[in-house]
Amino acid sequence: MKIGIIGSGGMAKALAGKWAGKHEVMLSGRNQDKANAVAAEVGARAGSAQEAAAFGDVVVLATRWEDTFSGIDSAGGSTAFAGKVVIDINNPVSIETFLTTRDDGRSLTEAIAEHLPGAHVGKAFNMAQVAVWEDTDMTYDGRQMVTLYTADAEADEVIAQLIRDVGADPLRLGGNEHAYQLEAAAAIVIKFLFASRDPQTIFNFIQPELRAVR
Repeated sequence: MKIGIIGSGGMAKALAGKWAGKHEVMLSGRNQDKANAVAAEVGARAGSAQEAAAFGDVVVLATRWEDTFSGIDSAGGSTAFAGKVVIDINNPVSIETFLTTRDDGRSLTEAIAEHLPGAHVGKAFNMAQVAVWEDTDMTYDGRQMVTLYTADAEADEVIAQLIRDVGADPLRLGGNEHAYQLEAAAAIVIKFLFASRDPQTIFNFIQPELRAVR
């Protein structure tokens, strides 16, 4: 699988590092020297945002959430994403109020899907801080980390496989109409992280039907 990542920050680096041994990965960023250095460190390629979007069968939006749509524009606009699986990893959460910034009851993911009508969009990797995705052992409290995600039907299995490839267990919450719930839940984690909780603070979904609690 070819994965283009729009961004070269901590999350982009952590995910690319997990995927690079299994897939072809290209990172991009506003600072090309930084993108080149990060790519070299994790064994990926580097290019411009347009090159990363063109390269990937899957494109990961790994900018700051405030820069999501400008990142899409820098990659070539909506037509550059046609036919591709697009993964939104962002949380539109205020670090002053720790509330979601979207007040229309719709998620950032739905807004992205509306903006990219030719793409297959989903949300994943938004429920934990970068230190979690850097962890080589995705086991917490004796259980494999469960990663909730949303996706349209075409993106579903692709995103599930990429979650498995970082060492987590995928669990689809539903279509992107449920992405708002993931963003709101992530706001709880973010609030605790800003209160100096351990960076590996997470929600881990317990499924007793799959593994006994006791």
